[in-house]
Amino acid sequence: MGLKWADSRAIGEALYDCYPDVDPKTVRFTDMHQWICELDDFDDQPESSSEKILEAILLVWLDEAE
Repeated sequence: MGLKWADSRAIGEALYDCYPDVDPKTVRFTDMHQWICELDDFDDQPESSSEKILEAILLVWLDEAE
């Protein structure tokens, strides 16, 4: 079963694992959206995301990075 937009914790952790040297505070939502869609386990409609979803994922990624 692939990752869906609702899986913000798992997606945030996956971004941290894939981009350990990237400071999440410097990432634009457009770039983050693309990176999420490129994750091997991601299986959802790219257009189904929202700013609120991306913010939730970013918060998890920030938490992982600290």
